[in-house]
Amino acid sequence: MQHASTAPVPPPRPRWWAELPLLALVYGAYSAGRLVVRGDVSTAVDHGLSILRLEKALHINFEHPLNRLFTAHPSIGIPSDFAYASLHYLVTPAVLVWLFRRRQEVYRRARTWLMTSTLLGLIGFTLMPTCPPRLLEARHGFVDTMAQYSSYGWWGTEASAPRGMGGMTNQYAAMPSLHVGWALWCGILLWRHSKNPYMRAAGIAYPVITTFVVMGTANHYFLDAVAGAAVMGVGALLARPVMRLADRVGARFPRVAPVAESPIVSAGCKTSAGERIPGQRTTSADSTDAAASADADASAGRPPRADTAAPAGAGAAGDDTPAAAR
Repeated sequence: MQHASTAPVPPPRPRWWAELPLLALVYGAYSAGRLVVRGDVSTAVDHGLSILRLEKALHINFEHPLNRLFTAHPSIGIPSDFAYASLHYLVTPAVLVWLFRRRQEVYRRARTWLMTSTLLGLIGFTLMPTCPPRLLEARHGFVDTMAQYSSYGWWGTEASAPRGMGGMTNQYAAMPSLHVGWALWCGILLWRHSKNPYMRAAGIAYPVITTFVVMGTANHYFLDAVAGAAVMGVGALLARPVMRLADRVGARFPRVAPVAESPIVSAGCKTSAGERIPGQRTTSADSTDAAASADADASAGRPPRADTAAPAGAGAAGDDTPAAAR
C-alpha cells in the first residue's frame, strides 16, 4: 500500500483568476503577432490571386456567387456583416465560460486545443500573408460588403475594426480563416457536450453559417475556410501532447499538498466507570454499567456514589412507586 505522504497530488481544478490572465496573454500574443507579421502587400496580393486561380480551376470559387448575393440584398448582407464583426468575439468566450462552469472535465483540453490552434493560425499568417477577396482589384468581381454597409455598423472600410482603428488590425491575415476555425471549435463542443437540443442544433448551424458569411462578405476564400478547419484538426491532435508537456514542466515546481483533516482527539478513548468527558453523551451501555454499580453499592450497604445517583425526576420515567413511599 502506498503511504499517504507519498501519494501523488492530483492537479488542481482550473481557477478563473489563473485562466483569465492566461487566455488574455495568448490572445494578446496572437493579436500582436498579426500586426508584426503584416508582410509585403504585393506578396499578399500574389497569394490571394493564386488561391483564386486554383479555386477557379477546381470550380470551388463559391465566394463569387455568395458575394453577389450579399451585395444585391441588404437584408442578407447587413446581418452578415454584423455577424462577421461580432460573433467571433462573443460566442467563443461564451463557450469557454460555459465549459468552465458546466464541463470542468473537458475544459482544460478544450482550452488547450483552442490556444494551440490559434498559435498555428498565427504561423500560417506569418508564412503566407494573403490578400482577402474584398481587397483585390474590382476587375476580379468582388465587392467589400462591410464598406458598402459601413453606415449601418461601427466598422469602416478596414475589415471589422471600428472606424479610425483600422491600423490596429492586419487585413492580410486571411489564410487560414480563424473565424471558421473558432466557429468549428464552438460547434463541436456544443454538439458533443450539450444536452440541450437547441444548443446542439446551434453547434451545427454556427460553423456552417460562419463559413457562408466569411465568403459572402468577401473576407475569405473558400480555401481559407478549409485551412481554418484543418488548423483546428491539427490543434485537436496536439492538445494532449501539449497538456502532457505542460504537466511535465509543472512537475518541476513543488506543489503544496492539501492539508489533511486533524483527527478527533477523543476518538477511541475509553473512560473508567463514573468518568465522563465534559459534554459527552451517555450511551445505553454506560447507563447499564452505572445501574449495576448502584445495585452493588446498595447490597453492600454503602451510600450511592454521586456518579451513579439517579438524576432528579428519574423515578417518574422508570418507576411506578410514588416518591414518598421510597
